[in-house]
Amino acid sequence: MWKGCAGMDVDYTHGYSCQETDRLHDQASVLTDLLHFDTLFPSGHLVLEAGCGVGSQTRILSRRNPNTRFVAVDISRASVDQAQQCARSLDLKNVRFQVQDINSLSFRSRSFDHVFICFVLEHMADPVKTLVELRRVLKDGGTLTAIEGDHGSAFFHPDSDAARKAIGCKVRIQAEAGGNADIGRQLYPLMVKAGFRDPFVTPRMVHANGGRPDLLEGFTLKTFTAMIEGVKDRAVSGNLIDEKLFDQGIRDLIRTTEPGGTFCYTFFKAQAIR
Repeated sequence: MWKGCAGMDVDYTHGYSCQETDRLHDQASVLTDLLHFDTLFPSGHLVLEAGCGVGSQTRILSRRNPNTRFVAVDISRASVDQAQQCARSLDLKNVRFQVQDINSLSFRSRSFDHVFICFVLEHMADPVKTLVELRRVLKDGGTLTAIEGDHGSAFFHPDSDAARKAIGCKVRIQAEAGGNADIGRQLYPLMVKAGFRDPFVTPRMVHANGGRPDLLEGFTLKTFTAMIEGVKDRAVSGNLIDEKLFDQGIRDLIRTTEPGGTFCYTFFKAQAIR
């Protein structure tokens, strides 16, 4: 699997680093069957991936839909460069990349058959504005697919107050940056407000336990815990939490991957029509 990193130029709650790039690719890989078993588009259709980042989702979309055409855009030139490098290394022929602001796209109205957006609305200060712009570039009858997580859906055993407080730091830091780490539960009303028709939302739960070591490693450790651990410096320096308590929270999250532990988290996948 391709992995790479480069200096980033856009503020991003999770931080831009080689480790974050690897985390995004690990997350996409381990969640492919859960999130994308039904992410299928008709042959010949044109799909906009809004906010492609380093291409973690792009490579999955492209491979699952080899006869579909994709335009993947992101506001960060460095991210787009990484995504293009990933696509070249995997010999993906059905994707082209552009640097664009998804809140102000250069495409003409009704240009795309479908729009796909994943783990992006959580970082938008005004997600309805973003959705309205994405609706603009959709053809009549075209669909929008959105996937988001919801940190309030995290449940684990053994339970830990320290772990919950560490997760809370991530939620607060994202909110202070203008985002919403609990946006998954809001996808339906957001799509209604943006003017989409017939939104349909399905929960996709990850349940990592001793019977699924792939999820314990790939999701609980390398995705979720790594993401929480990534905000430590900002949480501690911002006096959101004591360093020792934060470190205890991380240890307790790791404990859920050991014998007798479990970890649950719910993603939400929505589809609606223009």
